[in-house]
Amino acid sequence: MIERLNHVAIAVGDLAAAAGIYRDLLGAKVSAPQTLTEHGVRVVFVELDNTKIELITPLSDDSPIASFIEKRGNGIHHLCYEVNSIKESAKELNQQGCRILGDDKVQIGAHGKPVLFLHPAETDGILIELEEA
Repeated sequence: MIERLNHVAIAVGDLAAAAGIYRDLLGAKVSAPQTLTEHGVRVVFVELDNTKIELITPLSDDSPIASFIEKRGNGIHHLCYEVNSIKESAKELNQQGCRILGDDKVQIGAHGKPVLFLHPAETDGILIELEEA
């Protein structure tokens, strides 16, 4: 089902400072910030030859990312893997009894492609995002 790793998402309290570390200290290419109102976040992507790092910060105190940072501090939030068909993947996961966050609803992610998130209880405590390639 899963193909290549698309990105590793890191929740951060200060998006500009975190982006600066990757851009200025580590010399990576960093995208312009994107506001994803429907997800309650603002993101930038650190673009690497073999994958991306998504730096993600909350838009408000009621964002799930805000509560993540409050509980755990900055850190890895989720892993995103590409799949050929998000609908087929969702169907297969449902048949296996896997819980999908958001009432099994496919959303549009930061790359403008369909995504869904697997409940961490189903994946050994790791939040996994699937994105249609």
